[in-house]
Amino acid sequence: MFVNTAGGIAGGDRFDVDVTVGEGAQLTLTTAAAEKVYRAQDETSELNIALKAAGGAHLAWLPQETILFDRARMSRRFDIDLADGASLLLCEIVVFGRAAMGETMRHGSFVDRWRVKRGGRLVFAETVRLDGDVGDKLARAVIAKGGTAIGTVLIVPGDESLIARLRETPASIGCEIGLSAWNGFAMARFCAQDAARLRADMRAVLARVTSAPLPRLWLH
Repeated sequence: MFVNTAGGIAGGDRFDVDVTVGEGAQLTLTTAAAEKVYRAQDETSELNIALKAAGGAHLAWLPQETILFDRARMSRRFDIDLADGASLLLCEIVVFGRAAMGETMRHGSFVDRWRVKRGGRLVFAETVRLDGDVGDKLARAVIAKGGTAIGTVLIVPGDESLIARLRETPASIGCEIGLSAWNGFAMARFCAQDAARLRADMRAVLARVTSAPLPRLWLH
């Protein structure tokens, strides 16, 4: 477990996280608390995360959720470099506002850039951008249909047989979930009305991915 800012990221702050897992090693990482991104006047906060795993290594990146307050401005970047034979389990949850406090994120900016290399070759590239009237955009059916929490699980290696197993998750799942596999990895996407529902459903999916126990902080 590593100590993230927890107290909150303010406008203009920049944080860099660089993790390297050596050959044949296994590492599971989580955070001490949810990451909070506070309202910003003008400057955008930056969070840059570099994850590297050598041959035969396994990295599980399982932080607690990132919570965006109203008028937060956040730019986040993942650069993931996996050697041939390395494996990865990466889970990320982003929450737009604090539902338990009756707060929503109406305006702001969130840019999320992911780049994944495997054996030196780019196998996945994606950039998500929500800007301006974020609350109105999340309400649209083609974006989140009113959901205020989104999540992603990236599994390397992954294939269609894994996706078939994930589709057997319990009927009690309440999230919208999308599953796919290509380029030697699998991905699950989640969208829910609140973070608690999403986290519970993500745990149910992860139980079919790995037999390794989740960090204890995930169980509360």
